[in-house]
Amino acid sequence: MIRVMLVDDHALVRMGFRMLLADAQVEVVAEAGNGEDACIAYPRVKPDVVVMDLSMPGMGGLEAVRRLIAQDPKARILALSAHEDTAHPRRVLKAGALGYLAKRSAPDALIVAVNAVARGERYVDAQTAQALAVAQIDGETSPADALSEREFSVFIQLARGQSVAQIAESLKLSPSTVGTHLYHVKQKLNANNQSELTLVALRWGLIEA
Repeated sequence: MIRVMLVDDHALVRMGFRMLLADAQVEVVAEAGNGEDACIAYPRVKPDVVVMDLSMPGMGGLEAVRRLIAQDPKARILALSAHEDTAHPRRVLKAGALGYLAKRSAPDALIVAVNAVARGERYVDAQTAQALAVAQIDGETSPADALSEREFSVFIQLARGQSVAQIAESLKLSPSTVGTHLYHVKQKLNANNQSELTLVALRWGLIEA
């Protein structure tokens, strides 16, 4: 039986996933409501697959994936996201996640994805895979593509309305380091303030309205 850890800040979503997975003989051995708790629980639980939502309070799913892979390079992670952009799947797969599943996918896709990732196979849902392929063919780029991994993490949290102090706490950075990243983000995205950064993120589907 595949052992799974569910990471999502919505208890009802976790409950739904748990019931869906149980019908497919997949055991949910742990749950976490944020990336911080997932990183703490992982070494104790040692699940076969981590199902990780990307949009959560605190450090967020993308940063949690990076930290789990740093803990255990063989960690098998399936990222879940409601985002419609191509930046999130590209970055989270590059960070080490084995799979990416859009939340708009049919429920059965979760079972297929978990089984594939448990076998150590890559999995990307068909619609996201097509979007990534078309973006590559068309040479489509998002303004956020110019950002480093750390700058992207800071940018997304700022766009969601978090303060420099909150970001420093969740990413375990000094406020001055976050301030430096913020300066570079604004320069690269040609934004003057946090409100303009939020507009950029909304326009490119990087955060949910």
